[in-house]
Amino acid sequence: LTAREVVNHMEMRDLARIIAVLGEDHRARAVAAAIVRAREAGPIETTAQLAAIVERAIGRATDTIHPATRTFQALRIFVNRELDELADALAASERVLAEGGRLVVVAYQSLEDRIVKRELQTRSRSSAPAGLPVELPEHQPQLKLLIRGAELADDDEKAANPRATPVRLRAAERVRRGS
Repeated sequence: LTAREVVNHMEMRDLARIIAVLGEDHRARAVAAAIVRAREAGPIETTAQLAAIVERAIGRATDTIHPATRTFQALRIFVNRELDELADALAASERVLAEGGRLVVVAYQSLEDRIVKRELQTRSRSSAPAGLPVELPEHQPQLKLLIRGAELADDDEKAANPRATPVRLRAAERVRRGS
């Protein structure tokens, strides 16, 4: 599946859902409706064409990013299955990380960071049911978080590299092999 196929053939409600969820854009319905209207005149062939459609649909806000950025992000994540790939990579780390090994993940946007955060938090807590008088070894945490929360770029890094602003770094150490 290509972005061209998605933009030119996907139903409006599905396109809106992709833009809303993966692009985290509250204006997704307006964007999807504009895309569907535009493709009635003929297929959308270029990124410049798509960017212009999105800009006409939602205007040029005071945001520092182009109005189509979130739409392009959503299409990229959807087409490349990026969130599924991330989840698969985290699961693979379960199989290959030795005790004492460290897992470091850099997330470039909030959807990725939520997946990483949830996975690391889950694996760094006991899985024992509440109220058990003794924690069995198989319920002990598999990971120990090395950073409280996420490490963010400092002001100097952001000034030197504005693209570092949304980046979140999380790290954990394997303390026990899974069963």
